[in-house]
Amino acid sequence: MSSLALYRRYRPESFAEVIGQEHVTDPLQQALRNNRVNHAYLFSGPRGCGKTTSARILARCLNCEKGPTPTPCGECLSCTDLARNGPGSIDVIEIDAASHGGVDDARELREKAFFGPASSRYKIYIIDEAHMVTSAGFNALLKVVEEPPEHLKFIFATTEPEKVIGTIRSRTHHYPFRLVPPSTLREYLGQVCGQENIPVEDGVLPLVVRAGAGSVRDSMSVMDQLLAGASTDGVTYAMATSLLGYTDASLLDSVVEAFATGDGAAAFEVVDRIIDGGNDPRRFVADLLERLRDLVILAAVPDALDKGLIDAPTDVLERMQAQAGTFGAAELSRAADLVNTGLTEMRGTTSPRLQLELICARVMLPAAYGDEQSVMARLDRLERGVNFAGGGGAPAMGYVPGPEAHSQAQAQAHVQVQAPAHNVAAAPVPPGGGAAAARAAVRGPGAPGTPPAPV
Repeated sequence: MSSLALYRRYRPESFAEVIGQEHVTDPLQQALRNNRVNHAYLFSGPRGCGKTTSARILARCLNCEKGPTPTPCGECLSCTDLARNGPGSIDVIEIDAASHGGVDDARELREKAFFGPASSRYKIYIIDEAHMVTSAGFNALLKVVEEPPEHLKFIFATTEPEKVIGTIRSRTHHYPFRLVPPSTLREYLGQVCGQENIPVEDGVLPLVVRAGAGSVRDSMSVMDQLLAGASTDGVTYAMATSLLGYTDASLLDSVVEAFATGDGAAAFEVVDRIIDGGNDPRRFVADLLERLRDLVILAAVPDALDKGLIDAPTDVLERMQAQAGTFGAAELSRAADLVNTGLTEMRGTTSPRLQLELICARVMLPAAYGDEQSVMARLDRLERGVNFAGGGGAPAMGYVPGPEAHSQAQAQAHVQVQAPAHNVAAAPVPPGGGAAAARAAVRGPGAPGTPPAPV
């Protein structure tokens, strides 16, 4: 097995292999077909999204013996030199502007640029991290970039195009690269794992995609780390969550269900397990916010997975669909807002555990707040027949008292007010469940606040 990094072993060698950048690769290929190639390009975008790789591919296309062509032959001397594991071409010069961005470096480049290529069609300069070139360096390059000789091409790659001076930007064709969509990245990582012949459990690839944050190189580096540590069983979900620091889905399920049922003991037990397990409370809150976001979307769009709004394994999606059904829309929105606010407040706090416990308490106690969101959350609970005022004996979600609850309430009322048995039996239970039914199960007909039974 090669020790070469995964992102280098699978680096694209043609525009067709570049993923998620069709808005750049298609116009470039068409320009090559039409033989309307500019003398200078500016590739910008986030790190790890294919800027330098695309610059190398463009150099291959320009210097191919059958070119300029959008599909390099891969057989000529120039193509083999610029291949994935090739030695490099003397006529394609890559410069790291972070260490060669001064005016003296620019002057040296300008002097060498006028010499023709040794064996290729063009001499091509790929200037990486172009925003690191100083203003004086850019000004020294300005004349040669503006009016280069026929054999000379420039490709600037940068993550911060606004730092490239306007006089240089105006002389280039600017192509902005973007982060790769999660679905595209997940499919690509699955293909890579298949080529590596290492099994990967369901749920691992979404974690890798999330850790990579849309960057192909970062995602490949994370995947490489997981594959390197894989056992004979492959990459397991438990291994991925432990290594990447994400919260296990079971802990998120537990705390969400605790929020739904008002079970404070279960919620604070989860907090204790997080701290005892050495997990970062901030990461847990961020993962909880992600889960609540998914629940909000599922509550509004039941087929969110088919529409690509949620990226989750089937078993996790089924649990989330059940959880979304146990909340009201106002409750979910309020919980997400409180968790988001708490996550912001956790930055710089001296006691993350205390902050996490306060977040849980605020989510489960809407009655302690008088704002509109809290009032709407309380109405959601009343509509579903949930009464949290009784403390630990809270009824479950969707609870509707049965006959045994009615008879127990009637017996308690008989003891309290010494009422005749036939009057107790006549006490009605409001139909349809809801808050009135929950209160009728807790209080007898003779309890304070209960309307008198009809005679």
